[in-house]
Amino acid sequence: MRSFWSEPFLWIHLSGAAALPIFLGLCLLGLAVGSPLLPVWLEMFLVAVAGIFPVLWMQWFRPFYIFSILVVAVKPQNLTSLQHRILTRFKTKLNKGLALFVPVLLALFLWQLYRFAPLAASVAPFPPSWRWAGLLLAASAFLASNLFLQVSSSVLAVLLTPESEFAATKPYVLEKIRQDFTIAPWQVDRLLPALAGETTVAVAAPAESIGPASGIENSLADSIINPKPADTKSVTSLPEQSSEKK
Repeated sequence: MRSFWSEPFLWIHLSGAAALPIFLGLCLLGLAVGSPLLPVWLEMFLVAVAGIFPVLWMQWFRPFYIFSILVVAVKPQNLTSLQHRILTRFKTKLNKGLALFVPVLLALFLWQLYRFAPLAASVAPFPPSWRWAGLLLAASAFLASNLFLQVSSSVLAVLLTPESEFAATKPYVLEKIRQDFTIAPWQVDRLLPALAGETTVAVAAPAESIGPASGIENSLADSIINPKPADTKSVTSLPEQSSEKK
């Protein structure tokens, strides 16, 4: 397993791709409201631009700061060296290429949703006269689809980075994080609980500090169980000295 795979934020945001079918379904329901008020190509264009452009701009210029959940983020100054390297991987050319590929893929899905939208007219959330409300719902859901898929795909690219290449990655400069990444407004010192590995190290240190004391106790116990033989040389010399005097 690669060393950076232990970072939980990567897996949290990778799992965001599971929400993609939900938002595409909402987009379908929005397009199913009423009949087109504008030419088909124009409605498609408006929904596509509203759903693609904001996320594309973010991922291209200021990628999503993954050390966050919803509107809460970890303060950049509290990141570890490993997390700084992970941020550097989000600014690679591969991730910029994915930022262009994902919208094209979703635009194809949008065209298919538009074609099959009349089949969902019976379950549309608004009456037919609310076509503009349906288009607004479709654009909002399509925007969320782009956001979740864009972030998940960029995270997947980081996870697939070879270990040797990641080890050679330089940590991102702390002073540039706020201006180069899109960070949630509410920032805290810590967002997730400590990992098991971190607590194990903290507990192991006190155990080592009492090592000498336990060593003394072991040596005392050993001396009681296995006493050393007495010095017989000094005992046998006394009779010899007394015989000479006689």
